[in-house]
Amino acid sequence: MANKNHILVKKIHKILPILEAIRGYNKSSFIADAIAGITVGVILIPQAIAYALLMGTPPIFGLYACLIPLVIYAFFGTSRQLSIGPVAVTAILVMSGVSQIATPFTDEFTNLVVFSGLLIGLLQIILSLLQMGFLVNLISQPVISGFISAAAIIIIISQLGESLGIEIPSFDYVHQTLWYTIQHIYSLNWITFAMCLGAITVMLVLKKWKKSFPGALFVLVVTTIITIVFDLKSLGLSVIEDVPKGLPSFNVPEMSYENMIALIPSVLTVTFIGYVGSIGIAKSLEMKNRDHIVRPNQELLALGIAKVLGAFFQAIPSSGSYSRSAINDEAGGKTTISSIITAIMVVISLLFLTSFFYYIPKAVLAAIILVSVFGLINITEAKYLLKLRRREFIVMFITFIGTLVFGVEKGIFIGVILSYIFLQYYSSRPHIAELVNIPNTNYYRNIKRFPDAKRSSKYLIIRFDDQLYFANTSYFKEALRSQIDKREKLPEFLILDSTNIHDIDSTGLHVLEDVHRYLEDLGVQLLISGTIGPVRDFLKRSGFTDTLGGQHNFLNIEDAVKYTENKTIQKGSMEVAIQHNTKRSFLD
Repeated sequence: MANKNHILVKKIHKILPILEAIRGYNKSSFIADAIAGITVGVILIPQAIAYALLMGTPPIFGLYACLIPLVIYAFFGTSRQLSIGPVAVTAILVMSGVSQIATPFTDEFTNLVVFSGLLIGLLQIILSLLQMGFLVNLISQPVISGFISAAAIIIIISQLGESLGIEIPSFDYVHQTLWYTIQHIYSLNWITFAMCLGAITVMLVLKKWKKSFPGALFVLVVTTIITIVFDLKSLGLSVIEDVPKGLPSFNVPEMSYENMIALIPSVLTVTFIGYVGSIGIAKSLEMKNRDHIVRPNQELLALGIAKVLGAFFQAIPSSGSYSRSAINDEAGGKTTISSIITAIMVVISLLFLTSFFYYIPKAVLAAIILVSVFGLINITEAKYLLKLRRREFIVMFITFIGTLVFGVEKGIFIGVILSYIFLQYYSSRPHIAELVNIPNTNYYRNIKRFPDAKRSSKYLIIRFDDQLYFANTSYFKEALRSQIDKREKLPEFLILDSTNIHDIDSTGLHVLEDVHRYLEDLGVQLLISGTIGPVRDFLKRSGFTDTLGGQHNFLNIEDAVKYTENKTIQKGSMEVAIQHNTKRSFLD
């Protein structure tokens, strides 16, 4: 009975990780979480307002996204320091997709944004139930880096209007927005520009002084007071104006099949990019703190439920934020209770501070966005890849250019397709090495790395460094023929080191049979060494092991070489015996 109760408790803790996190929870843990939650809250509030505007929705919806989603994630999430909420990349992705259907800042647009959050959440829940958390591995790091760097530039250009005080029409491509801004730079509002530039400068100085200091909130409060005192609104400074007071009510988003189909591209993009970003942040914090285990499938479930329930309370889509998560960790956050404290701060703001929000300058919100996304342009990663791995740099660069030229959704698609083309290309032409014995040792290594080692005229050792499947079988066959043709004298044996062949499909099996027949016709015996268990079982089931002969399979290269030497000695003895018998017959 006790064992059954223990299993039940473990299952409950698995579904609700917060129960595991608060075991042994005490006053000091709560104080640490409270400090972290308040610190994140004062940073989250201005960011949520700014990112809601970036997404094309009224500011209040950014604050709504900091209520239900945060609380739900606190119960279901496995990361104890991850801070979720509106983020810049998700905002620009949603804005890009939904703006193809409706006009930003209209009721229809806002409803579609909330509906897209519902669809994203449902898709994440489905992926979680299907145990498909591994999908995070389908998008390579160069693709993500190239995409995010380009997205950061798109976000920066999208804020030119608010930061310069210029009315810029909505364009499909960033170069059009940039060119229009250059053409109309003479009409900039100097008060707006000075406000934005001053806000950026102060935030950067404060950030350099102390990372955890709420520079965004400080600048927001000071500039709002300045706007009120000097009546800067009458001088052309744009403010966010009316923000509804109170908490969100339960509301079912307007749904239609046509809108769902139209939203699918952006839903898929946000689902994967948002999840990749969130799980990446969660894993890095897991490795740093080592006090919990992040489970990808549970993270998908937590993020999905947070979005679905949030959508019924008018929340825009949210994701994990690297900057706020890092601040939460640095401020001493121990559990997801800190996220609940942050949500309480947002509740207080919605109930008592919305009248103050009226005079928040949009130029300062643009400055908050600009400061946040500057760090997303990853020049260091580009230099690193250029030096270390050229093909990955090419993937990153083309993803970057593709995103800038064709837009965020097409850009990420270009990057993913390109990375898989490269993967397929290099997988179809894997590394093949001729191995030779290092003198006075039992080790066999690539002759290109040990050119002083001598080849044996009796045998040729080849190592194939990949699975043997339909895409590389032709290359495998041609490479073996080429190695044999390069020898001045045909070897008696070809030893195939299959240590790194981790799988063989039916096409690979047929080619292996062809190679065996080809070598037999040449009078060369094929020997196989180092075959791993699953591949050895497959070859046994197929009958190839019996065709080749069980005595021609070896655990390692050394055993195969000994076999060739013994066979050579036996052959030599047999030839001597034949010559002796021939001589006696002649004498007789």
